[in-house]
Amino acid sequence: MRDKLTQGLVQVYTGDGKGKTTAALGLAYRAVGHDFNVCFIQFMKGSSYCGELFTSQRLKPYLDFYQFGRGCPHSSVIRSGFRTCDACGECFLKDQKHQAEHKAYATMAYDFAKSVLQEEKYDLVILDEIGNALRYELISVEQALHLIETKPPLVELVLTGRGMPEEIIAAADLVSEIKAVKHPIKSGVKSRRGIEF
Repeated sequence: MRDKLTQGLVQVYTGDGKGKTTAALGLAYRAVGHDFNVCFIQFMKGSSYCGELFTSQRLKPYLDFYQFGRGCPHSSVIRSGFRTCDACGECFLKDQKHQAEHKAYATMAYDFAKSVLQEEKYDLVILDEIGNALRYELISVEQALHLIETKPPLVELVLTGRGMPEEIIAAADLVSEIKAVKHPIKSGVKSRRGIEF
């Protein structure tokens, strides 16, 4: 691996506002512009119709994108534009119905992230929605701290998700909290293709 960073830090994007994943994607986009190799790992997301997934395919070989989550049963129709996400919750953990499946995917994502960091193939590794995996106790705070502690010195590590535990915040070098001030969902506007997904 070419040394592109003189120092790799740990960043956290958290808070109850919209834009944590978007901020991480912006950082990935910037890094690719400098020929950095980026690995974007999404916890608890398996909906294969999101725009960032399609964009990542256009940025190969610099950006590798992996999703570990329960997929949306309506993804093919949403992807074609004939349906919008109606927040049915089938792809997200909102009850105990699919708890074991979500935990298995989160464990898979964690193990993959650990191996990716050990390889040192990437300059930037993003663990998107790891905060939610922690909040729902699909992985432990100790596991997330292990990823931070064993991160190679020249790899930038980004963790996103609302409700990031204090231990993770304390271990990070940069923490940005995205605050919800106003959101159109409160007035009945549903998720929009190309904007929210």
